[in-house]
Amino acid sequence: MLRHLRTTVRHRSAIILWHHHNHYHHSAKYNPPKTANPPSPPKPPKAPQKPQTFTFHDVTWEDSYPWMSSLQDKVAMRHMDMYMEQEEKYTEAVMSDTERLQTKLQSEMASRLNFDLSTPPLRWGPWLYYRRVEEGKQYPVLCRRLASLNEEFISHKSPSSGFDFTSGKRIEQKLLDYNQEAERFGGYAYEELSEISPDHKFLAYTMYDKDNDYFKLSVRNLNSGALCSKPHANRVSNLAWVKDGQALLYVITDENKRPYRIYCSMIGSTDEDVLLLEEQDENVYVNIRHTKDFHFVTVNTFSPTFSKVFLINAADPFSGMNLVWESEGIVHCVLEHHQGYLYLFTDAPKDGQIVDSHYLLRSPVDSSSNPRIWENVFIADQNLVIEDVDFCNSHLVLITREGRKYGICSVALPLPGWKQAVHLRELQPHFLPLPKHVCNISPGPNYDYYSKTMRFTISSPVMPDAVVDYDLSNGKWNIVQQQNMLHERTRILYGTALSSAIAEKTTNVKFSSMNDVKSEDGNLWNDLSEFYACEHHDVSSYDGAMVPLTIVYSRKNRKDNQSPGLLHGHGAYGEILDKRWRSELKSLLDRGWIVAYADVRGGGGGGKKWHHDGRRTKKQNSIKDYISCAKYLVEKEIVQENKLAGWGYSVGGLLVASAINCCPDLFRAAVLKVPFLDATNTLLYPILPLTAADYEEFGYPGDIDEFHATRKFSPYDNIQKDALYPAVLVSSSFNTRFGVWEAAKWVARVREQTIYDPKHPILLNLMIDIVEENRYLQCKESALETAFLLKTVDS
Repeated sequence: MLRHLRTTVRHRSAIILWHHHNHYHHSAKYNPPKTANPPSPPKPPKAPQKPQTFTFHDVTWEDSYPWMSSLQDKVAMRHMDMYMEQEEKYTEAVMSDTERLQTKLQSEMASRLNFDLSTPPLRWGPWLYYRRVEEGKQYPVLCRRLASLNEEFISHKSPSSGFDFTSGKRIEQKLLDYNQEAERFGGYAYEELSEISPDHKFLAYTMYDKDNDYFKLSVRNLNSGALCSKPHANRVSNLAWVKDGQALLYVITDENKRPYRIYCSMIGSTDEDVLLLEEQDENVYVNIRHTKDFHFVTVNTFSPTFSKVFLINAADPFSGMNLVWESEGIVHCVLEHHQGYLYLFTDAPKDGQIVDSHYLLRSPVDSSSNPRIWENVFIADQNLVIEDVDFCNSHLVLITREGRKYGICSVALPLPGWKQAVHLRELQPHFLPLPKHVCNISPGPNYDYYSKTMRFTISSPVMPDAVVDYDLSNGKWNIVQQQNMLHERTRILYGTALSSAIAEKTTNVKFSSMNDVKSEDGNLWNDLSEFYACEHHDVSSYDGAMVPLTIVYSRKNRKDNQSPGLLHGHGAYGEILDKRWRSELKSLLDRGWIVAYADVRGGGGGGKKWHHDGRRTKKQNSIKDYISCAKYLVEKEIVQENKLAGWGYSVGGLLVASAINCCPDLFRAAVLKVPFLDATNTLLYPILPLTAADYEEFGYPGDIDEFHATRKFSPYDNIQKDALYPAVLVSSSFNTRFGVWEAAKWVARVREQTIYDPKHPILLNLMIDIVEENRYLQCKESALETAFLLKTVDS
């Protein structure tokens, strides 16, 4: 609940004074100064080579840099530290001529930071919960106040935070100060989970313990502010309240970070926590969550071969677990409860046949049939895909997609007691208004099961994220928080005159039917489409598959046929490519760049088949889709030839690096952030624990066909010898899922095997720790990336 508020550190740009000295020459003849020879470009460091030979299946290969991942070898790690220091100095030397540009970019980006001093209050029962930042503090404070007290009160007004001058009373309660938590956890305050009990008396939360690399559970009494004597568990991955807040269920992980045990702790009791479940099979993972009405806790267990859902009665957690659903293989399944019915949202195969999208099932809680009978709620509609569902006591809310067009609709509950599935339109869904070019809709916490107002975050490539409250009973909507990029400052809209004006305009918005939904006035949404264009293209890949390509550019600054371009890609885990407006990209757009997004196979947005067609033995499809989109941008003269750059994060780094291996001359530059580059070795000999989903995505090395497929797409294993590679900036960190050794090994091997050209530098940049969410430092990282692209592509 109430996800971690990213904190801000205000930065004052240094003022550089240039002193000009006038020199008067009395000689009759003026001799111009001699032009100094430009400094020779710095030479990249050479990593020590300590070759080792590996054999698996029928393949033998040599690796010169396996020592970089020998984390238990103190000598190797000392060498690694020295080598990383050399890389850092080399990157600084290569980028030294961009220092003024970086300062300018950093100033630009910092001015656009969303300096929210408070998150929008989230109503749950009688309380409003929110986080706010106190002046001079690095981390926020979690607070609440009674919603009935002073409706116009704005929590972040300083210095009178939490004080009502009319009544003379303090009406705000501080629940948790994350600055104090940072003192407990070595200077960091990184929270993973946060759950308030249904009686609003306790807060259970997990904080990252950097020294031990796990999340530690604490429970705090919200009335006294004191920590409860127990539970104090380590390696906690999930939480769920039961017995109306008198007891807490939690999941812990083993040494390999596999969630495998469920415990129940009675709050206030001195008894030992009770072990409810232990999965000893190292391939089985456990996950828990409570239903929104707190009547049940669902237990999901899954492995490569099965997925199961069990129910625990929240009123009596020791009464055992009842199996209510199972399927073959790893599938997505979320179970909810509403007035005597269980609702299951899943993408499991039907009648042994793989389905392409999620669907909704229901079954009476008290069903006596064995196995339990589940009914389809809706008749499948190929044109209307249900992407997500959310429940409150009065409505079912569906996030839908027709092609590329997203929608939100509500259906009144309870549903009719029909035994057969119906078309969604038969239930008279009401579609809610949305802006243009929506690329993602995320449900908010929506903890208040009995509220008819539900919160969503609406994302678009040409609009800062909008946090919107929809009143499902009358169709009224209100933007509760959104950044106004036109003024490059933040508007906190709730409780202000502007918010009232918007609310007044939107109170008369009527529900739209399925075929009559119109986007609202862009001005209400802080839409930037007047200044930045968003175009959608379909690109034919090598095998005829049509790949969605989204293009964003400045209407004013785009240069016809000579624009540089940046192509984003991800293409894994069925995840939707992040196409949200990112304020740091404005610095490129305003300099005439095209920013493009390739929704390649392996990613989301195209159904399950689209995901499966880009994973395991079919991973090459993702790479070829990305290359097809890159060629399309150049061939259609959307991006000037030899001015295209690639950008990939995590497994997106694998995608871009693999594309460079295939077509190094297609790209002028690339940015790879915490990339996955050494697929063969990581899957065979994981340094950090991998999950079943990782092997499902990239292949099981034990399967010879999948092993050979991995060898073919692994970026580290397919570097072209004696080719001229584009300039590449690789950023990584020691605290990332794909360790810094992957980046370091790839950089060293590219330099070793390809043609060295100082105009095409291969740079390795050490990022800040992932757990340190300092936005000033993130601005610095983004400024370095942008300066690198401008230097290597646009110079």
